Amino acid sequence: MNISVERVGKMAFSATAAGSGHTVLMDASPEVGGENKGPRPMEMLLMGLGGCTSIDVVMILEKARQEIHSCRVEIGAERAETAPKVFTSIHVHFIISGNALSPERVARAIELSAKKYCSASIMLGEAATITHDFEIVAMGAE
Repeated sequence: MNISVERVGKMAFSATAAGSGHTVLMDASPEVGGENKGPRPMEMLLMGLGGCTSIDVVMILEKARQEIHSCRVEIGAERAETAPKVFTSIHVHFIISGNALSPERVARAIELSAKKYCSASIMLGEAATITHDFEIVAMGAE
């Protein structure tokens, strides 16, 4: 996996994934000279975690023949107060809707993602305490 990052503004950087060719823009916060042109790099880490674990959970639930209509993840995180300001705690909250979803299967899919499949979660878990929970939303209540 190869990524290139290039400065494209005062504190803005364009990151391109060589494999897929996709590009994202990141920027520093205005407090340190950024112009708010994109998410902060640490926000991107949480976005990656959310995407990684969501893909796992949806795939696991589909293999378990659970009929999912939507999956949303809300992530909250705390960082250390001094440099390096690593994440110290991360909470991942899944909001899943579908037909006759089994809470046990949803919980198991989240556990498998967190402990076995999600590389981002396992890597970030080396620095931060990561917790998970979920809610199943009735169809039409989303």
